[in-house]
Amino acid sequence: MMSLYWKYFLSVFSPGGLIFLIAIGFLRPLGYPMWLQQPIAALPYIVLAFGLIFGWYFSSSRMILSLFVLALADRALVLLPASGGDQETIRHTIVAITAFLVPLNLLAFSILKEDSLSTFRVVTRVVLVLVQPFLVLWLCLPDQQVLASSFTQEYIPSRYMDWTPVPQPALVAFAIAGLLHVIRFALHRNPLEGGAIWALCAIFVAYHTSRYGWQPTNFFMAAGLILFVTLLQSFYRQTYRDELTGIPGRLAYDEAIGQLGKRFSIAIIGIDQLTQYANTHGKSVSEQILKLAAPKIQAACSDGQIFRTTGEEFTVLFPGKSVTDTIGTLDTVRKSVEAISLFFRGRDRVWEQRGAKKAGSRDRALPITLSIGVAEKLNDSATLTLVIKSAYRGLYEAKGIGGNVVKRGLETVVTARRSQSGSGRIVASGEYET
Repeated sequence: MMSLYWKYFLSVFSPGGLIFLIAIGFLRPLGYPMWLQQPIAALPYIVLAFGLIFGWYFSSSRMILSLFVLALADRALVLLPASGGDQETIRHTIVAITAFLVPLNLLAFSILKEDSLSTFRVVTRVVLVLVQPFLVLWLCLPDQQVLASSFTQEYIPSRYMDWTPVPQPALVAFAIAGLLHVIRFALHRNPLEGGAIWALCAIFVAYHTSRYGWQPTNFFMAAGLILFVTLLQSFYRQTYRDELTGIPGRLAYDEAIGQLGKRFSIAIIGIDQLTQYANTHGKSVSEQILKLAAPKIQAACSDGQIFRTTGEEFTVLFPGKSVTDTIGTLDTVRKSVEAISLFFRGRDRVWEQRGAKKAGSRDRALPITLSIGVAEKLNDSATLTLVIKSAYRGLYEAKGIGGNVVKRGLETVVTARRSQSGSGRIVASGEYET
């Protein structure tokens, strides 16, 4: 359980949290030597340029629009009028409105579906972003003071809010945006959502820097860098990881097989009941089962590399290992999935029973078991294709005798078969004929 919490913390903290902490420690006044001041001053332009280029390359309207918003917010703070008289009121109004709009913009870009940059919807979003500076200037006019005052409204006595120059409506906007990003990250585990959380933290710090002599531009730059790095992380995940289960996918598998060496074993894992449940309850149910079973298989397969390369099966590579070396691990995988308690609720919801949580009277059990075929490269004449075919042969034989079994694809050596008691244990060929 602790390992799961630790993995969740790392997925949230890295890389956005790490960049944020580095920015706090390094970008403070006198935090870097004189010879670094010019390169640091150029960083915002470098981040903006690379962010726009990669956002265009990856067709990420979210990245491009977010950078536009950050750049406009930064320019609004840099070009604020000098203090004194009416200028102070205008200054306060600009801070209040931009601090209110920035987190809501980032939240909107997160919720709205990514589209091609040439679509009408994206063009509309660009126009709405570009209109906002003119809206801010319009609200700064003397005739709009009543409307502008709504962005500086106090709901809590000011003596309790002396710690921040950010007006209370903007604080509410930051809180709502941050909370929804946390929820979206918990549901989807999208690196962009984790990055948005830390980008909001950097933006929030940017609105506090002036009073301490820091440069707000540096922290808007840090927010843009966080979004840029998490965009790359998200692209890597989409490219190398299966979108449904989160485990490595076809491209990662293609790279891994090129590094197997001369001796290896390959296992093919299939869920026995998956096709039956898909036919009975629909594709959504089978996808949920795969999503719930995949982490269990990955966690139990400690000394193998697991991939999802087809719709229903998982492939496990064991570099440098024989079938004998892998049998114990594969049986652990089989037992870990057999122990899962899944239930079907309503029309298409699958949930896992954990701890003291009990199934309702209308919940239907969805027991699942695994059939596993495994094969190894015995000599130099055996090709990767032949080993994979042997592993699939073992998988089909395992399914043919009822499933919940690990079976070796080569019949001339030790095979695995389910015991007569139906316990699913591994049985050597000396006990039963194949």
